[in-house]
Amino acid sequence: MSQTLISAAPGVIPTATRPVRRRRPARAVWRSIWTGAIVAVVLMIVVYPLIWLVLGSLKSQPEFLNNPTFSLPENWTNFDNYITAVTDGNLGTYARNSVLAVFPSLALTILFGVAAGFALEVMVWKGRSTTLLLFLAGIMVPGQMILLPLFTMYFEVGLTGSLWPLIITYTAIGLPLTVFMMATFFRGVPREIFEAATLDGASIYRMFFSLGLPLVRNAIFTVALVQFFFIWNDLLIALTFTNRDELRTIQVGLLNFRGQFGQVDYGPTFAAICLNVFATLAIYLFLNQRVMKGLTAGSVKG
Repeated sequence: MSQTLISAAPGVIPTATRPVRRRRPARAVWRSIWTGAIVAVVLMIVVYPLIWLVLGSLKSQPEFLNNPTFSLPENWTNFDNYITAVTDGNLGTYARNSVLAVFPSLALTILFGVAAGFALEVMVWKGRSTTLLLFLAGIMVPGQMILLPLFTMYFEVGLTGSLWPLIITYTAIGLPLTVFMMATFFRGVPREIFEAATLDGASIYRMFFSLGLPLVRNAIFTVALVQFFFIWNDLLIALTFTNRDELRTIQVGLLNFRGQFGQVDYGPTFAAICLNVFATLAIYLFLNQRVMKGLTAGSVKG
């Protein structure tokens, strides 16, 4: 193949050709503008309530009653509402009750759910498909339908007046979804790993604790975080089974956050909500990467 060489004329310095910049089509430009506008609107919808919540926590009671709703606080360093929420509002007691009710039930849910998912997907036994369908049926049962029968049962056995009704109910309600999700994650683990462990003489308990749990570690974080937010933000179950002020969880405590003579102290209420919201938000941001890994682990097989 012959090549044609074009040389510059004598005495003329060749100039480098500039690359031609292609203009973006008008449709692509408008698409970018609309996408940016939609993202900005969604971001404003999500962020503005948080900003309004923080600003409200810095206002005094007269500011709530006399100034417009969207006015800025007069004193930007007014943190007395946070002190009042923790001391006079018994927020520390409510948070302690939430911790005592949430973490034991979360641990039981994860332990039993992971073990059941392992048994349903890794172990081979007759009737495991029917058992999985029974767990799936438990997801479709509304929690509101079982509150009155459960309250009657707890009253008959003498469990009312403690946090045990909350722990048992949270564990029972969280198990169906946890079993289903963990069975899905175990389905993505190659069977050759467990077959090789069986040939090496590993028992079923050794395979579960040494192989099963490490392989679905990120999935466990994902399921635990989903169940944590559900249990921590629950109001109906806690309101049904807590019959004394010293047993209230943080959500029930916020519902009854009132000052002297029954009036609502808006400043301490906003401060207490801020502490609750931003604490859970910090937990989610801290575990965000593990959650993303866990969500993608259950969608790819092999």
